[in-house]
Amino acid sequence: MWLLAAPAPAQETPSPPPQLKFVVILTRHGVRPPIWTTELLNQYSGEAWPNWGVPPGYLTPHGRMLMKLFGAYDRAYLARAELLSPTGCSDAGQVYFWADTGERTLETGRALATGMFPGCPVEVHSLPQGQHDPLFSPFEAGIKPPDRRLAAAAVSGRIGANPRALEELFRPELESLERVLLGCKTESPCPPRGAAVKKSLFEEPTALGPGEGDHLAELSGPIKTGAAFSEDFLLEYLDGMTGNQLGWGRINESNIREMLSLHAVHADLMRRTPYIARAQASNLLSHILKAMEQAVASRAVQGALGPPGDRAVVIVGHDVNISNVAGALGLSWLIEGYQRDDTPPGGALVFELWREPANGFYTVRAYYTSQTLEQMRTARPLTLESPPARAPVFLPGSSAADEGMACGWEAFRRTMEGAIDPAFVKP
Repeated sequence: MWLLAAPAPAQETPSPPPQLKFVVILTRHGVRPPIWTTELLNQYSGEAWPNWGVPPGYLTPHGRMLMKLFGAYDRAYLARAELLSPTGCSDAGQVYFWADTGERTLETGRALATGMFPGCPVEVHSLPQGQHDPLFSPFEAGIKPPDRRLAAAAVSGRIGANPRALEELFRPELESLERVLLGCKTESPCPPRGAAVKKSLFEEPTALGPGEGDHLAELSGPIKTGAAFSEDFLLEYLDGMTGNQLGWGRINESNIREMLSLHAVHADLMRRTPYIARAQASNLLSHILKAMEQAVASRAVQGALGPPGDRAVVIVGHDVNISNVAGALGLSWLIEGYQRDDTPPGGALVFELWREPANGFYTVRAYYTSQTLEQMRTARPLTLESPPARAPVFLPGSSAADEGMACGWEAFRRTMEGAIDPAFVKP
C-alpha cells in the first residue's frame, strides 16, 4: 500500500514593509546670542558678557553650521526611508520650507535647506521680513484675542495661587545662578563686599498676571529672569565657548543642567499650561493637520502648507511654538543631557505619515529629536551611524502600545482636531 506524502505547507508571502509617505518637521532655530542687549545683561553680572560677533538674537556662524549638519542628516535619513533620493537636486522642489520672518529663523531655514540639498536652488518661504506670522505669533498677527485673565488664572491654579512659593522652591538654583553672575564663592555672601552694585535676581518680587502680545500671562521676578540667564549660559556652551567666555570660567555641563531647571519650569508654566498652549498652538496645529490630510488625500486641501505632491514640510519657528504644540497635545519627551520637555536650539518635533502597502492603511509616528550637548558644542557631523538623539512621543488618545507608539490615521486626526480651538485658527 502506497502512502501519499502530505502536501508541503504553502509559503506565506511576507507583507511588504510600511512606506514613509510624508513628514512634517517643526523645528526651533539654531544657536543664537542672548536676546537682551549687552547693557541690560551687564546690569546683573560682575563682569562684562562676551561679544558674540552678531547682533542680539541672530543666528551665529556656529549655529548655522549645526543646522547644515542637521539638514544633511535629515536628507540621509529620508533617503534611507526611500522618501528622497540620496543626492542631487531632483527632490529639492518636493520639500517645502516655511520660516518665521526673523533673521534667525530665516537663516536656519536656509542652512537646513543647504545641508539637505547642497548646491540646489531651494526657496525658504515666509511672510515679508518683520511682519508677524500667525503661525508663530498668532495674537501679534491679529488672530482673535484670548482671555488673558483666564490665562493667568490657569497658571495660578497650577502653583496653588502662590507665585512666591515657586520662588522658594527654586531658591537653591537661583542662588547658584546668582553666584555665577556675580562671581561669589559658595561660602561667601553674595555679592562680595566692595563689588559694584548690581541688580539681584531677587530684586523684583515674584508676581503673576495677564500678559501682553503673544505672552498671554506674565510671571515676573526671579524665575523669569533666571530662566533667561540659564538659557544664555546654555547657548554659550552650545556655541563652543571656552575659558572666561563661558560664564567667566564658572560654567560647566553640571551646573548648566542644574540651572536649566529654571528655564524648564518657566517654559512649562508659560507655554504648556493647557489654555495657553491651545490658544497659541491652534492655528499652527490646524495647518500641520491640513498638510498631512493633503498627503493622505493626494489632492489639494485648503489650509495646507505646501502644494500637493510634497514629501516633507519643514517649519522653522521657536521653542515657544514647539512647547505650545506639545502642551496642546499633551506630549512629553526626555533627551539625555537636557531637562524633560526641553527644546534646545535646532531641536524638532516630527510627525511621520506611513502607509501600509497591503491595505492602504495610514499611521502616524511622532518623535522629538535634537543634537546632544556635545554634538552641538563640537559641531560633530551627524550620520546614520552617529545620529542626533531621538525620543518617541506618545500622543494621548491615539498612540498604540507598540515600540514606535504609532497612531492610526483617523485616531491621530481626531486627536489633532480635539486640540484645535477653531476660534484661534486663521484660514
